[in-house]
Amino acid sequence: MKLVVVIPALNEERSLSSVLERIPKTVHGIDEVETVVVDDGSIDGTRRVGLEHGAHVVTHPTNMGLGRAFATGIDTALRRGADVIVNLDADGQHPPEEIAKLIAPLLDGSADFVTATRFADPELVPDMPGIKRWGNLMMARLTGWACGRPFTDVACGFRAYSRNTALKINIFGTYTYTQESLVDLHRKQLTMVEVPVAIRGVRQHGRSRIAHSVLRYGVRTFTILARAVRDRLPLTFFGSIGAVLSAVGVAAELVVLGNFIIAGETTPYQSFTILGAIFLILGAFSFLTALLADMLGRVRETQEQLLYLEKRRYYDDLTQEHVAFASNGTQATATTPATEKERVPAGRQ
Repeated sequence: MKLVVVIPALNEERSLSSVLERIPKTVHGIDEVETVVVDDGSIDGTRRVGLEHGAHVVTHPTNMGLGRAFATGIDTALRRGADVIVNLDADGQHPPEEIAKLIAPLLDGSADFVTATRFADPELVPDMPGIKRWGNLMMARLTGWACGRPFTDVACGFRAYSRNTALKINIFGTYTYTQESLVDLHRKQLTMVEVPVAIRGVRQHGRSRIAHSVLRYGVRTFTILARAVRDRLPLTFFGSIGAVLSAVGVAAELVVLGNFIIAGETTPYQSFTILGAIFLILGAFSFLTALLADMLGRVRETQEQLLYLEKRRYYDDLTQEHVAFASNGTQATATTPATEKERVPAGRQ
């Protein structure tokens, strides 16, 4: 069993060293531990620090966003033969010492995906601004509604994936990936588990590139989540819109009907008749859109299954080539961190 720890990083020279030093060299149930740092276009010494600590470093030529850095990290981990993948932040908020606790449900087969939660255990809730705590709660409720199951924390990036789960996940958002990935995994009926972990509420150095503006973070995250629900749960997305529009239309018509029964005339609510009819038509159109989108969603499911099978074949072949290359007496070259600057072409997901 090989564990690959993926660390997306943007200008984290000051904190990355401490994070890398704290990653355990041995983990119960794991034969090999490897670290991958995804340098998302840093302009400081992030890449140098990663290489100095023995990590395999992949560098984006420009800043491409956390969502893209996450996708690059998953791709790199699979290329390097990972059986279990742990993702953690480079800012020092996530405790690498808890990796064994995080991956335990994967190793015992009780989960396909594990995410750390800061809020399930009242004794482990970190100190953080109240507005951020409230925003996390609202986003957890919204994501839970979309997935049809409760979550206590949907924004924590300290997560673990089995190889099979990593092969199935598909992320399109570049700004962040945390909420979108939960909707994606729920749609694919993978078992998700939350594990309480003590996590720092604030960064050790600097400020967050993602959540430094709560309003901006909320708007962009909500947009990504809405698109994820639209693409992966189209019947729920368009059906909910249709239900709201139809409810408004029915309410308007009931006002007219009630006034007619009481007063014997539609005055002064004649305009409600037209307004109600418009909303009912829009509601019916939304329901029709929901059915069509659901049909396209079934096509998407078939395509994603084919993509999964192709990805599994592709990455399994790469792993076999890696093992064969190492067995030919060049293991040091095959398994040591890259010494030359590895870059990901712009636009690659």
